Amino acid sequence: MDLDAVRTFVAVADTGRFQAAGDELAITQQAVSKRITALERDLGVRLFVRGPKGVRLSVDGQAFLPHARELLRVENRAVASVLPARRALRVDVLNRRIAPAMLLREFHQQNPEIDLDVVTLPVLDSDDALAALADGTVDLTFRALAATAGRPPAGLRAGPALYDRHELLVGPRHPLADHCQVTLAELVDHPIWMFPMPPASEPGTYYRELVATFGLTIDSVAPNFGNEALLDELAYSPRLATLVGQGSRYLWPAAYDLRRIPVVAPASVYPLHPLWSAHGSHDALPMLLCYLRNRSGTETTDDLWLPTWTGAAPVTSPSS
Repeated sequence: MDLDAVRTFVAVADTGRFQAAGDELAITQQAVSKRITALERDLGVRLFVRGPKGVRLSVDGQAFLPHARELLRVENRAVASVLPARRALRVDVLNRRIAPAMLLREFHQQNPEIDLDVVTLPVLDSDDALAALADGTVDLTFRALAATAGRPPAGLRAGPALYDRHELLVGPRHPLADHCQVTLAELVDHPIWMFPMPPASEPGTYYRELVATFGLTIDSVAPNFGNEALLDELAYSPRLATLVGQGSRYLWPAAYDLRRIPVVAPASVYPLHPLWSAHGSHDALPMLLCYLRNRSGTETTDDLWLPTWTGAAPVTSPSS
């Protein structure tokens, strides 16, 4: 259906005259008449009854009018969903369980008047996210910037990294289950389960350096049946463990009795920088950036292990 014809129909219905509708739409009276005639032909009904004082809706026109208005409302919503100047602030949080998603949720709770569109672009392929920022499809993402030594690529800007400390997640039968905290050195004899990741990806680069520095063992979970299956395995295993971010959110049945144990001395951290286009134009973006700066500005790095690409002083295993 021609939405310009529908828009013209609504204008004629509201004004009662073809000329007035044409003035409102900045088209000629003849163009109004052609659009209405074409719409009536497509629908197979008469929408207006012509008279000496203008036009009035026919019975079919009265039935069609509320639907025509809804069509135009849907059109406006569709356009607004993809135009940066009108659509919701679109943020890539990588994964809806992890710290960036939790921060964005808190931001929304404090600023409910800001429309948000939360998306999850592939965490293992930063190229897609960077392209989405460059073309304005996404307003902000979170990335580790491993390939650029912690610096934003050309045309993009990066804020202070979010330091989400690692915790060990284990079931009640694991040897470390009753620990209040655990050091990286203590994890040497305990394999860590992780989902497979390409070595050249940002997570792959991070965990490869973590393993090399502290002598850890990471076993891949294959096939990948998702987090729920992983949690189920951990709950009943005396051997398996995995790493999760302190700010991440996982839910499991109470019977699993899983334990989250802080990793210390040092605390390993996967750094995530908020990243946006230097030409970012969404009106709500500065408010979100200010919120993220305030949340990340008080973190100390004295007790953290950060990968070398961040420029932090190297921290090695006590045994090395």
